[in-house]
Amino acid sequence: MTALHNIWHCSVAVASIWTKPESAREIDQPAITKPVQLVKWLEALPYKERLDLCNSNRIQTQLLFGEPVIVEEIQGEWAKVIAILQPTHKDERGYPGWVPLVQLSKQPISDSTESIIVNVDKTQLWSEDDTPQIVLTFNTILPVLDEKAQYYIVDTPTGRGKVLKSSAVKYTGDIVQSMDKAVQFGLYYLDLPYIWSGMSSYGYDCSGFTYNMAKACGLRIPRDAGDQATYGMAISKDNEEEWQVGDLLFFADEKGTKPVRHVGFYYGEGQMLHSPQTGKSVELIKLAGTIFEEEICAVRRYGPGVKTP
Repeated sequence: MTALHNIWHCSVAVASIWTKPESAREIDQPAITKPVQLVKWLEALPYKERLDLCNSNRIQTQLLFGEPVIVEEIQGEWAKVIAILQPTHKDERGYPGWVPLVQLSKQPISDSTESIIVNVDKTQLWSEDDTPQIVLTFNTILPVLDEKAQYYIVDTPTGRGKVLKSSAVKYTGDIVQSMDKAVQFGLYYLDLPYIWSGMSSYGYDCSGFTYNMAKACGLRIPRDAGDQATYGMAISKDNEEEWQVGDLLFFADEKGTKPVRHVGFYYGEGQMLHSPQTGKSVELIKLAGTIFEEEICAVRRYGPGVKTP
């Protein structure tokens, strides 16, 4: 059992979890500050430096505002953390890595059983005196303290705040929608540029995309594609007639014989919705005639009553 005082929360809109403190380069400074400057960071990243986030394994995943982590160790201006809401084989407690200490808060927040989840691309968080605070991204979850006519009053790592009711819905975590709804959420992000380890509506990687669209449906699936392929219900990869909208399609090199390297949603009609790779954006493609047709290695179905971590 982890001591309560070891649970901290992300206190910026989106915090990247770095492989080690030295992983952040000079060009990454806007991503490790408070407030975080995601647009500035991403717009200044040339293709080579953006690709190096992956090739040099600089980033592991990302946290959204209010997301809890276990703080295991503090070294100078960095904290070694476990992201407890992101299942992975790397640690049974959650996803490990390093976050700038300035992007975390040890201020306790309410353990209310009722929360809201942001269900639009981005929305404003205000303080209770109507001062704009930060921009919240899709899927940010915050505990509800009260309701007004137009706002939810929420608790956050930076104090009480207000979120428009028109940009969030109640979220209890025990209402699971079918995965065809995840595909509908995913369509909101067509043409959103891919970002390695991305977990926010500023950019997703392939498994961050499937993880987050499932999260919006009340499902917590593993963070990474290889782990996502080990849960859920196995569906025949060779019989497309058995596939349903929202099934996860997995791919591997050398005609599907190597470890899983990519995941996307089956859209129906022989099409896939996915976040492909650095330099590309979320897209819908026909599988026929592409390399994916040769590389498919597994199909998994998630949804109500299906095994998840």
